[in-house]
Amino acid sequence: MMKAPVGGAKHQLLPSCSILALLAAFALPTQVQAQVATPPLTRAGTTISNTASATFDTGGGSTTINSNQVDLLVDELLDVTVDSSNPADVPTTPGATGQVLTFSVTNTGNGVENFALSTIANAGGDNYDPVVTQIYIDNGDGIFDPNTDTLYTPGANDPELDPDESVTIFVVATTPGAVVDGNRGIVSLIAAAVTGTGAPGTSFAGQGEGGGDAVVGSTGADGTDAGAFIVSAATVTLVKSAVVTNPLGTADPIPGATITYTIVATVAGSGAVSGLAITDNVPADTSYLAGSITLGGVAQSDGVDADAGDYNGTRINVALGTVAGGQTRTVTFRTTIN
Repeated sequence: MMKAPVGGAKHQLLPSCSILALLAAFALPTQVQAQVATPPLTRAGTTISNTASATFDTGGGSTTINSNQVDLLVDELLDVTVDSSNPADVPTTPGATGQVLTFSVTNTGNGVENFALSTIANAGGDNYDPVVTQIYIDNGDGIFDPNTDTLYTPGANDPELDPDESVTIFVVATTPGAVVDGNRGIVSLIAAAVTGTGAPGTSFAGQGEGGGDAVVGSTGADGTDAGAFIVSAATVTLVKSAVVTNPLGTADPIPGATITYTIVATVAGSGAVSGLAITDNVPADTSYLAGSITLGGVAQSDGVDADAGDYNGTRINVALGTVAGGQTRTVTFRTTIN
């Protein structure tokens, strides 16, 4: 005889979690949120017209009448944004001139507007103050060239921008000579609507494009953004040592002894030095040992040729070229004591 289930009740098979989830998916309506494009701002000076109508029947048939027309002149909204176009801090060196930061100025208002440009280089939060020398308006190619870009003169050629139009601005600065490797200098560019700035909602009667008012937007009608220079400098230290050997097998500097000079140039910092060369005069009372110049352990010829070293009869010279920070160069040469 089959036994009854425990408790006397029949067990029912429950649906699995995956089946429940599937049922829930079919049971709940799927909501798809449509992407609605933001329409462009209505141009300042545009007239918005509207007329109402009414239709009625007095017993003699349907009649339609119109109201008076209401016209509204769209005011000019004064808004602007400024964005740094430098993906990272711009490298510079102590005393460097003609250092460039790049910015983009965009008219985010709804009317044509001129924008006055200015800079701040001493706001703090950095290690030094770059010295701003010029501001240039790009000719449209996005590449700084003082020969083809326009030098900005405040009040004389404030850039005029249509709605949504952008212009590239170059800020040119000099790096003080006293800065050191790793120092950072910040410059901010400010663009302000020539018509006026102020708290959002501030209105300038009759000064908008098309004869309406000009109204300050959410940006205050002035925008700002900062760019930064980073000092990438290098320093060179030179250490010279000498080892003496003689025919007697001692280290005494006696006549006939050989002196091996070792010169180590160390470049430190995040930058690089160019045109680095090591020169050493052969000491008096000694004679240069021909063919003894080495660079990094590699023999150098005495003539001026393809390798880095040479000897001109009084001194040795080794041209090292460009050397980046964190690297060393070792030069050796030998003389004999007369």
